[in-house]
This record gives sequence, structure tokens and C-alpha cells, in this order.
Amino acid sequence: MKFEKRDIILIFAVLFVMIGLMPFMAPIYAVIIAILVYFGVKVFVGRRKKIILEKLGEGLCANCGEKITNNKCPTCDKSNNSA
Repeated sequence: MKFEKRDIILIFAVLFVMIGLMPFMAPIYAVIIAILVYFGVKVFVGRRKKIILEKLGEGLCANCGEKITNNKCPTCDKSNNSA
């Protein structure tokens, strides 16, 4: 897993969750839950990014927003060829 700038925000959020859990349970359990939350969020975001990149493929058309396949937009190239 790659460390990015926004991970600092995630670390602080998990730290605050851990501090919030400490009055209700033993500190070791709060630390374990905080670590699980951190890695759970990292895995979720990583899988989500992968799915989005697969959906985008080669990119999006600037005119209509359609997914580009074979370096051509299926919508715009049809209208340009017929005219």
C-alpha cells in the first residue's frame, strides 16, 4: 500500500476514534480496532480506485463524456462519419 498525503487525515481520524473508544474498553482493544479500521479503509479505497480505473479504460470523451475505446469515441465518431 502506497502512502499518500490524505493518509495523514485518515491517521488523525483513526487516532480520534481510538481516543474515543478508550473510556469504554481497554486501551489495547481500542488500538487493535483503530488499526483494523485504518487498514480496512485503505483496502476499501484501493479496491474502489481499481474498479474506477477499469471502468474508465482509455479515458473519457471531452465532448460527450462517453468511454473511449480504440482511441475513438463511439458516439462522436458516428456523428462525424455520417455528416
